[in-house]
Amino acid sequence: MTAPRQTIGENTRRFLDRENHGLLIDGAVIPAANGAEIDVFDPSSGERLGRIAAGEAVDVDLAVKAARIAFEGEWSRWSPYQRQALLFKAYDLLERRFDELAEIESLDMGAPISRTRATKAGAQRMVQFFAAMALNIRGETLQNGLPGEVTTMTLRAPVGVIGGITPWNGSLTAIWWIAGAVMATGCTAVLKPAAEASLSVLHLIEMLHEIGLPKGVINVVTGHGASAGDALARHGDVDRIAFTGSTATGRRIIEASTTNIKRLQLELGGKSPDIVCADADLDRAVPGAAMGIFNNSGQICFAGSRIVVARSIAEEFTARLAEYTRGLRLGPSLDPDTQLGPLISQAQRDSVMAYVEAGRAEGAELVCGGEALSGPGWFVRPTVFGGVDMEMTIAREEIFGPVVSVIPFDDIDEAITIGNRTEYGLAGAVWSRDVSTALNVVEQIRSGTMWVNCYGLIDPITGFNGTKMSGYGAKGGLAHLDTYLYTKSVYIQR
Repeated sequence: MTAPRQTIGENTRRFLDRENHGLLIDGAVIPAANGAEIDVFDPSSGERLGRIAAGEAVDVDLAVKAARIAFEGEWSRWSPYQRQALLFKAYDLLERRFDELAEIESLDMGAPISRTRATKAGAQRMVQFFAAMALNIRGETLQNGLPGEVTTMTLRAPVGVIGGITPWNGSLTAIWWIAGAVMATGCTAVLKPAAEASLSVLHLIEMLHEIGLPKGVINVVTGHGASAGDALARHGDVDRIAFTGSTATGRRIIEASTTNIKRLQLELGGKSPDIVCADADLDRAVPGAAMGIFNNSGQICFAGSRIVVARSIAEEFTARLAEYTRGLRLGPSLDPDTQLGPLISQAQRDSVMAYVEAGRAEGAELVCGGEALSGPGWFVRPTVFGGVDMEMTIAREEIFGPVVSVIPFDDIDEAITIGNRTEYGLAGAVWSRDVSTALNVVEQIRSGTMWVNCYGLIDPITGFNGTKMSGYGAKGGLAHLDTYLYTKSVYIQR
């Protein structure tokens, strides 16, 4: 299941024709110190796209040194207006050249080109948000109870060097949570993108250098998590880690952060409940819940992988969900008609299929899908299981693929109990025409983000949060910027 690449732009072609993609440190593209490389593949065809450098601890150390020098050098003297102007340039850059980033992203991680192009607006909103925040870093003048004439105030200062460990399932927006905050606050960063899909991150940071990002402010070390990622998390001169990925890796990052008591922001796994009440508008709820799980082929941390449906409508809902699901078009990432692309790798496809087999073995009803496509690429048909209960593996564990469990409930209290019966707390949703019912669910589901009569909307002004084993630390909103700053208390004796 492949598509010709004649449609990609000349800039995209030039970037991919490099074949070997190095580290980006102190504004220069360089190989890893040991010369090692990692093959990267197009998930739609299984063909090799090229190679990225396999950075290790020595490369991370070089990048951190560059980031520290930049933090203490010219970059520290940039005014808020200068940093905002750079973000304005970044917005214009995305306006002019986002298509080539989208093409690289689709080829590298398999997301449909229609989806990656649609993320342009979200990326630009994030840049606008951080541009506004660049002029809104402020402390306070405070009263005090000290004897004599003492003025007290607080200042807000940049934390320092940020380590950003980013996922493969949506780099074009995920990168801006870190890059935008760095550019707004005056911090610097070392990014470690996922080895499975690093190319769009490398190209974006190169493009930012072209519009005036000073060297050393944002560095990129590609490589495996166990080497480059671990070295970044443990580095004694990194002041903060922002990580998106699995809960298991999050635990290791927490342990590694004790080397110098780093600040952490962790967005981890999810098993989000999507509750469909008896009074829900099924014309909205069916496609909304379907794409809450099948968007990006289920490879989204907040995917609504448990659809909890009122028993009185469960049969109708499941039938309509299956009909909608069968109509989704699988295809190669560059085909503009593709709605669902491949999974990121053969290993991920094998993992997803193991969950499908577990669902069958444990007695769930396979309503539709449940098969891996033969031929090139790593495709799995979107899969709906009915008759699922919370004892089943597919209802408890994060699958990270296009597999959804439909779980019936008898009353809203049972729905809330089912929704909360998970170690995760990333997101959830409720579909109901009754505002009181919807707010009751919102208040009682233990998750960092909730949607009502929609799924997956995220705006940087409001932000996105997690709780329980899904992590902690704000993503978006004023609280997000605060994590890149520390408070300095000032006492002035007059």
